[in-house]
Amino acid sequence: MKQKLNTALKVVMVVAVVGSLLYVSSNRDRLSASSHREAPLISQDPQADNTDLYCFRSPEDTNRIIIIADYIPAELPMGGPNYYTFGDDVQYQIHIKNDATTVGDDITYRFKFAKKNEDPTTFFNIRLGKQNLRTQWRCTKSVGGGAFTTIAHGDVPANNIGPRSINDPVLGLGEPSYDHMINESIKTSNDGGDETIYCGPADDPFFVDLGGIFDLGMTRAGGTGINAPRDGVAGYNCHVIALSIPISTLQKDGKDITKSANILDADFVIGVYASASRTKVKTLKHEGGVDNTGKYVQISRLGMPLTNEAVIPIGDKDFWNWSDPTGDAAFEEYFTNPELALYMDDSQFGAFVPALEPLRIQTASPTVLGDVDFRNYKDGLYILYNNPATFGSALDPALYGDYLLRPNQPRSVDILPIFNTGVPNLSPYQLATGKTPGNPFTAGKPFINNFLPTFSDMLRLNMAVPVTQRDDPNFSSEGLIQAAVLGLTDPMYANTDLQFIPNMDGFPNGRRLEDDVTRIELQAVGGVVLAAIGLFYDDYTIGEDPVTTDLLDVLGYTTGVEHNDTTFKNTFPFVQAPWSGYYYHYNFTSN
Repeated sequence: MKQKLNTALKVVMVVAVVGSLLYVSSNRDRLSASSHREAPLISQDPQADNTDLYCFRSPEDTNRIIIIADYIPAELPMGGPNYYTFGDDVQYQIHIKNDATTVGDDITYRFKFAKKNEDPTTFFNIRLGKQNLRTQWRCTKSVGGGAFTTIAHGDVPANNIGPRSINDPVLGLGEPSYDHMINESIKTSNDGGDETIYCGPADDPFFVDLGGIFDLGMTRAGGTGINAPRDGVAGYNCHVIALSIPISTLQKDGKDITKSANILDADFVIGVYASASRTKVKTLKHEGGVDNTGKYVQISRLGMPLTNEAVIPIGDKDFWNWSDPTGDAAFEEYFTNPELALYMDDSQFGAFVPALEPLRIQTASPTVLGDVDFRNYKDGLYILYNNPATFGSALDPALYGDYLLRPNQPRSVDILPIFNTGVPNLSPYQLATGKTPGNPFTAGKPFINNFLPTFSDMLRLNMAVPVTQRDDPNFSSEGLIQAAVLGLTDPMYANTDLQFIPNMDGFPNGRRLEDDVTRIELQAVGGVVLAAIGLFYDDYTIGEDPVTTDLLDVLGYTTGVEHNDTTFKNTFPFVQAPWSGYYYHYNFTSN
């Protein structure tokens, strides 16, 4: 009888949720989660939490692309006795599209981790050259939806506990430096793709005034004392999966960069997103331990930064996380009428969010075709639907006009494509330089082409765009916004030629570690992209200088946190070594 009871107990202890990690309903049979604690359920599952995704052309070797996917938010460096690490029951994946005509991923990198206590007799994480837990990774790769094959494996460096644990040759691991341990753990693939891979802890490269922004938008630029802006992730670590991949491996036809037709070649556009998945069922065994069974189910994803954090409303955050990007049409309304725009509109709630006062959306953008109102639920450029002025442009109904022009959804023309399709090198999406004043549909300066119409949230990069080196005096964390400023105002670039402008390789054309994505996205909601293509602010007079007070207010806007709390490396994996737990108090409280 006792044996039967034990057997029955094991059966009934099959759980769909361990600490609310599993979400089940009759019509949403998936797990749920998100990035940087962006959704209710993922906040309880940090090991599976995508925090950030970066994709940029390597400044170290311009023939390669760097992809960095970060997981596990807000790791305290002094997190003993059980330090943070990748989950051995989580499937981490990086998904790549290079051809919008195919179904599913064109390339997928999958990472699995295994952990082992090398000395279970101690409570220390590192002692006498042994680790608890020693973590190892294995990377498999699928091309064109084919079978996954192993391409590389290696060790995850131990957490940066302190000098005795890392450097002592007898008591600890005997490493000459933590950076040496990072470099020793970098591996190269064996499948001919020539990928270089690092998996391990790092400084969290994101920077943002979390405390201010989520207190109802109260960014604190210029504040002092208790009201001073503060990087909410300064001093914290995360775990990264970093890849350096040849452009020819990612390009859909295997071409290297010398085969690109020009710096905006459409055949060199890729889209990237990262995800984390868990098995559908987790079973707690009566005698201890856990069994994971069933297929893997996505519980977290991340493409464009801040999508789930600041665009998707809380009621849909978990739903968004487990949704496949191919289903993103269900969320388009949050981009075409973004909530943030309500706080940049004095006819709505703008007066109640004084920190966003410099960001005021165009309510009557002057054009020769009529004034245009981009406030939420207005028609925006839909007033020109099927107008001959749009013919031959991206807004031509014969091309993408039915997608980009929607009644009562004004931001379907800028915010929606930035996130879900990328932007083509077509009118009106060219810089206002060279356009007939007041007519954004005339030809301007070619500026961006990261168009990959998957109609889903991905971080898109045109790999043909040259690199802006970090020592370039024009290098800017403002990314494409700064490139637009140069293209509109600098005599070197203020022409209609196709030419490289510094920072054309910056967000939202990919995302560099240095890019201030919070500031850029707030400025974009404030209409700065519209202004760049000739839909200027209300105080513009056609034929006069478009650099008006309203435009300068938007360009000068800042949250007060514009850079990371430490430097970035000049070589792969580019993220900085994780903060040491031993020195954390000195670095972040004594000063």
